[in-house]
Amino acid sequence: MKKDTTMRLRNVEGHIRGIERMVEEGAYCIDVIRQIQAAQAALSKISSTILDDHLNSCVITAIRGDDPAERERVIKEIHEVFDKTNRPG
Repeated sequence: MKKDTTMRLRNVEGHIRGIERMVEEGAYCIDVIRQIQAAQAALSKISSTILDDHLNSCVITAIRGDDPAERERVIKEIHEVFDKTNRPG
């Protein structure tokens, strides 16, 4: 997963540089916005993949474990991530 995630992040990095060039060259605003939306979608996919991996490894391990404080910590952590994601603007 690490290699795939790194590759995806590098692709987004290149995409961002392309958007920067578009802005510098005065590209049509809607085209720039569409490219920004594509970069945001790519980052969202990366985030989702990382979260899925976390839920299927760290969180499951904590929930199956014997430490109630650790279970509470990971549940709180996930709740905070979702809360921040769903907060408007």
